[in-house]
Amino acid sequence: MALLTTFLAGVLFGLALAAPPGPMNAIIAEESVLRGWTAGFKTGLGAMTADVVFFGLAVIGAVAVIERAPTVRDAMVAVGGLLMLYFAYGAWRGARTSLRGRESSGESHGFSKAFVLGLTNPYQILFWLTVGVGLLAPGEVDVLSYASTALSGVVVVETGSPALLVGLFAGIVAWILAFPAALSVARTRVESLTPVVAVGSAAVLALFGVYFLADALVL
Repeated sequence: MALLTTFLAGVLFGLALAAPPGPMNAIIAEESVLRGWTAGFKTGLGAMTADVVFFGLAVIGAVAVIERAPTVRDAMVAVGGLLMLYFAYGAWRGARTSLRGRESSGESHGFSKAFVLGLTNPYQILFWLTVGVGLLAPGEVDVLSYASTALSGVVVVETGSPALLVGLFAGIVAWILAFPAALSVARTRVESLTPVVAVGSAAVLALFGVYFLADALVL
């Protein structure tokens, strides 16, 4: 029972990392509506690969170095902001192509785009600096005991457990399978959705790009 509870907690953590609206899901949405489910899924894999890299760095303790080096952190955030602005321009070009009634041409580079952006995405960096490090540390979290002592021991999550980490990445995989699929189905049923999502993706990327670039440059 404890193993299943820990696994399900990991799934929830994975969804919490992957599902919130932001620049990464904007790129997945753009690729999904312009080039189909496969492109959207590959883009999600790029983002997850960046999480695997951060996971490896957290295991060997390198993530803690970023936490203690604000200059490095600011540089990564600045690069992330610039990449978001660049990808926003690409999404806008894709939206214009779609508005003219033409299919987006060219091979998808969603995997590499999401991977590079994931390595400089402040949200992913912050997750692995805080929650991610906590998930790797061996221990137990008695979830319901905080609500009532009578519920102590009912839901216990074992941090540092392989089940928790497997659940984490299972949650991410579930999202990158389902999100592009939902957008692809909607795209086939509502043709006008494609330019709307592409324009929205460009706007989200541009806004986050400006925000993170400003955050990194303000002393």
